[in-house]
Amino acid sequence: MLRLLIILGISVGSHLVSAQNQPNIIIFLVDDMGWQDTSVPFWQDKTPINQRFHTPNMERLARNGMKFTNAYANPVCTPTRVSLMTGMNVARHNVTNWTNTQKDTPTDYPDSLLNPPSWNHNGMSPVVGIAKTVHATPLPQLLRQAGYFTLHCGKAHFASYGTPAANPLAIGFEKNIAGTAAGHPSSFLGEKNFRRTPNDTTWGVRDLEKYHGKDIFLTEALTQEAIAALKENQVSKKPFFLYMSHYAVHLPFDKDARFYQKYLDQGLTDTEARYSALVEGMDKSLGDIMDYLETNNLDKNTYILFISDNGGYSLQLRSGEVHSQNLPLKQGKGSLYEGGIRVPMLVSGPKVEKNSISSQYVSIDDFFPTVLGMAGVTKYTTIQTVDGKNLRPFLENKNKRDDKKILLWHYPNNWTNVNFKGTSWGSAIRQGDWKLVYLHKTQTLELYNLKNDIGELNDLAKAQPTKLKQMAQLLTDELKKRNAHLPTFKATGQRIPYPDGVK
Repeated sequence: MLRLLIILGISVGSHLVSAQNQPNIIIFLVDDMGWQDTSVPFWQDKTPINQRFHTPNMERLARNGMKFTNAYANPVCTPTRVSLMTGMNVARHNVTNWTNTQKDTPTDYPDSLLNPPSWNHNGMSPVVGIAKTVHATPLPQLLRQAGYFTLHCGKAHFASYGTPAANPLAIGFEKNIAGTAAGHPSSFLGEKNFRRTPNDTTWGVRDLEKYHGKDIFLTEALTQEAIAALKENQVSKKPFFLYMSHYAVHLPFDKDARFYQKYLDQGLTDTEARYSALVEGMDKSLGDIMDYLETNNLDKNTYILFISDNGGYSLQLRSGEVHSQNLPLKQGKGSLYEGGIRVPMLVSGPKVEKNSISSQYVSIDDFFPTVLGMAGVTKYTTIQTVDGKNLRPFLENKNKRDDKKILLWHYPNNWTNVNFKGTSWGSAIRQGDWKLVYLHKTQTLELYNLKNDIGELNDLAKAQPTKLKQMAQLLTDELKKRNAHLPTFKATGQRIPYPDGVK
């Protein structure tokens, strides 16, 4: 009986939403795409890195809507995805690092000085009682209850196998294509069945058996499946929410033969030609979806929100000097410097001014209330406290700015086996043009003015002691408000000090 009531409730909601001509909504999420990895400049001028890439459909989306030059995610993937699905800041949901495929298996690399705190290493959960998960009301569940057809396509990585949210259907998606607990594909190649080895069922991409043995790239297969599912939904006339979450441009850098050769001909290394081809394949996917909307007269009533889940990968598996790939931004994925957290973001849709630019700093936390606002879902109840804020005022006024807004990052974990200052082990906060970085391993504070120093080259901690103290207090207050967990010293077992206690 309860199941019948739920079905009826969704059906009635669908009728009401359809009658009100609710907009369709697409979140187009790219994996590991850096702020510079596009021919769309997110700085004041095009850089040599921008000129390397060819993303005509990102350019087209930018012309159709608003470009955010100060958009942020978390430094690694799962924390961003959980924030997007819950509206919670990473310090509150405590999924502070990427989740493993295997349940109850933290992913922290060992460190000589610090131990990570207890964190929710099993990810998010729509039900209570799952150990080491954050219990929250998911975004797609609320949209489905409001009458939306909710479609997941691509990478999920919300939770570990053995927990409900490893399957996107458990968090409110009506259809799931290829989403599992895996954080990257085993292979992008259809002729390899999207697996590096024949028996790789853990990382091998699922649900795409019809493409096995065929000459097709994963990005293309996912796009075809997403469009086919949207066509099926057209019969119902229900508004749709498409979460188009690409595995690209994450490792492995398999060769997309459609685009690879021209980048090699431009003089790029094999690795960088492969990477650039991955980016262009992702861009083609965006264009194919935009073409589908225009062909079916859906473009005028559809929001598209484009963003990456963290900064660009910039370590040894890329060509060139480490951390040079995101310049002028400092470092890359895994870092709390700008290269690790600042990401490309574009939004188009009803009432969004075309070909506009907003310098307002915004966060992935803001997507949850923004998408619900776009859907007209203004009254809703969640288990969790939502930290994000609706971005509609900025979308409707490119000149609007809120310099009191606070952005918070918390990464008390060791991402990988590298030892760069600023990678892993840190917390950071931004308010206005000021950003404070707290380095956990050395218990030091760094202060930057991003308006004057986007590359974070000039630490103002000593020159601006009053501002330093103010920002340290603000970071401490925000961490405590969200009950953030801090690392402990291996030698003593004592917790590291809060930022306001740093000497």
